[in-house]
Amino acid sequence: QVQLVESGGGLVQAGGSLRLSCAASGRPFSTWTMGWFRQAPGLGREFVAAVSWRDGSTYYSRSVKGRFSISRDNAKTTVYLQMNSMKPEDTAVYYCAARVGMVQSSRAEYGYWGQGTQVTVSS
Repeated sequence: QVQLVESGGGLVQAGGSLRLSCAASGRPFSTWTMGWFRQAPGLGREFVAAVSWRDGSTYYSRSVKGRFSISRDNAKTTVYLQMNSMKPEDTAVYYCAARVGMVQSSRAEYGYWGQGTQVTVSS
């Protein structure tokens, strides 16, 4: 079993920054691909970013590329999402997710999820 616990959400003004953390436990962290997804009210859960277990390669959605940065610390079994130049449309519940295997952007490919953390960007 895998447990994922997100933290770091909150309220920020447009143009500001937040860093989300996701602490993982339960299985060898270094073999997981880790991803971040988000879900705004009334919308589906969408892919934000992912980091490969194999070589640390990172992947981003078009809407956040250049503003967000995903990273992982295998020693701390934690993945981070640094969010800069934030916009009101970034407002959502952000979820950490894990899968065994290569990076995927489909939520259906991730078998483990955290409980989510709310991020609100005011204009």
